Amino acid sequence: MTAQPESKLITLEEFIIQSQSKFPGAKGELSQLLRDIGLAAKIISREVNKAGITNILGYDGTKNVHGESVKKLDLFADQQLISALERSGITSMVISEENDGIVKLSCEGGKYIVYMDPLDGSSNIDVNVSIGSIFSIYMRDGDFDKPAKDAEALQPGNRQVAAGYVLYGSSTTLAYTTGAGVSLFTLDPSLGEFMLSDRRVEIPKHGRIYSINEGSYNSWDLGLKKYIKYCQEEDPETGRPYSARYIGSMVADIHRTLIKGGIFIYPHSKNYPEGKLRLMYECNPLGFIIEQAGGMATDGKIRVMDIEPNAIHQRTPIYIGSPENVEHVMDFLHEYEGQVG
Repeated sequence: MTAQPESKLITLEEFIIQSQSKFPGAKGELSQLLRDIGLAAKIISREVNKAGITNILGYDGTKNVHGESVKKLDLFADQQLISALERSGITSMVISEENDGIVKLSCEGGKYIVYMDPLDGSSNIDVNVSIGSIFSIYMRDGDFDKPAKDAEALQPGNRQVAAGYVLYGSSTTLAYTTGAGVSLFTLDPSLGEFMLSDRRVEIPKHGRIYSINEGSYNSWDLGLKKYIKYCQEEDPETGRPYSARYIGSMVADIHRTLIKGGIFIYPHSKNYPEGKLRLMYECNPLGFIIEQAGGMATDGKIRVMDIEPNAIHQRTPIYIGSPENVEHVMDFLHEYEGQVG
């Protein structure tokens, strides 16, 4: 028997170039931007993996725009990503969780605007739990010969041209989409390259895992309480009870949901009546990825990516994951809307 040749390993850069070639007239600017983000992710991954033996753990003594204590690794990740975007020369504005306002880059006429959460789940850094970086890319509306205007940054998620995340866990994984499906890459530390591990990820239509912080149960709407009780009830015909899995790093919870199916929920509550997660650099990019893999993302009433933003740090509730799970929780929310219990 003749041995079959092994399939060729494809690097992130090769894959981006191949994908670009499918679009006649593409100038490669977005491809360059994605490659620069990939390089920053490698640097961040290196620091995350040696955080325990360097002086980069712990807090730096400041708070970010949301009043949250900032960790040293948060700032490092923020600086690396902004530096990468500055080098690209095609990004005019960056909006980061770690900065109060819009960061204007030297290329004032750059056609791209990037939102990012440099280190999602950073409260888990010191206990060695998976964390991640999230990015969302938009194209400006205006004349590229003129400096970008702040108003151009407020675009709904359905206008994203690309989005992705990097998960720093047992391996470093990068997922991204440009609106033509979701591709996954795994960092090979021996080569220093992200290698293609899944060309087109598809989320299961239904999953038996729900992910939510159940410590906030008493502050939820009745419909959500009823849905969670449904998930916990025993019913062999429907595969219940479902398993509860909640890591506390949104990237890690969403990555598991993408691969195994199920639902991730962060609702509004008494303490966070508008929701806690940020629309522009958490929910929109992750919603784009999940939708491109065949899933759904809603705020409980409408599609997350159809929300018209009014602030760069706007918050929103989110129900995201396998389509059948999201549709089911929506049924509960609608049935018990306005009821107290």
